[in-house]
Amino acid sequence: MKILITGCRGQLGLELIRQFNEFDGLYSLIETDVHNLDITNQAMVFDLVKSQKPDVIINCAAYTNVDGCESDELNAYRVNAIGPQNLSAAAFSVGAKIVQVSTDYVFDGTVSSPKIESDPINPRSVYGKSKALGEILVKEINPRHFIVRTAWLYGEGNNFVRTMLKLAKEKDEVKVVNDQFGSPTSTKDLARCIIKLINTESYGTYHGTCEGSCSWNQFAKKIFEIKGINIKVSDITTEELNRPAERPKYSVLDNFMLRLIGINEFRSWEEALIDYLKGEV
Repeated sequence: MKILITGCRGQLGLELIRQFNEFDGLYSLIETDVHNLDITNQAMVFDLVKSQKPDVIINCAAYTNVDGCESDELNAYRVNAIGPQNLSAAAFSVGAKIVQVSTDYVFDGTVSSPKIESDPINPRSVYGKSKALGEILVKEINPRHFIVRTAWLYGEGNNFVRTMLKLAKEKDEVKVVNDQFGSPTSTKDLARCIIKLINTESYGTYHGTCEGSCSWNQFAKKIFEIKGINIKVSDITTEELNRPAERPKYSVLDNFMLRLIGINEFRSWEEALIDYLKGEV
């Protein structure tokens, strides 16, 4: 099976490549990133896809700077909506499946109960709105689609876990938001899920996050607890943080559809974090 991966240098892209390569030649990979594929350039996308004829396109590319999106709206929509549209159309032209990685930010996070895939979306930020439009465009163009929403992702690259570990070496105290709740999710679990999905014909929208939930503050405390780091973690509210983009207060996703089709193998967020931290210093 030939797989085209966009955003191959990002956290999820790197983990997908690692896991695909464990299958000893079963998968042939076309690895692309912003340096060799501009997903907003329709002609470039079609040229590559027509020449390579992948069986599956996995779009990990995105404009993920949530606050940056607020002041760079056109580029946010180009990357997060027009890019997926181009990839979906190109995939359709060669009969390929497409995986569009999406986000909890498509929900407003105002209700304190986990969201299932059929719940109505209501994004509040430019980032969330651009990702929501990306979902819509992918679905409209290519029936062979998997929309996979995830949240609070960490893996190989810059992420919250590594930021906390870095701050612990520099400070005696960190202030972390205590009124936003979600499910910290390992790229290892998400990549495993995507690989299973692409080997099915179960097209549609899925939630893919580790099980359980916590606040960012609780997440930070758990990181330090596992690593045996003695540091004070103080509370700060979203309002006090005063960031440009509105954050969902409660963005816990329920992997309902994955459970329905029998491939929900996400670990608890604590178990996945323990595993990840074995490799972090």
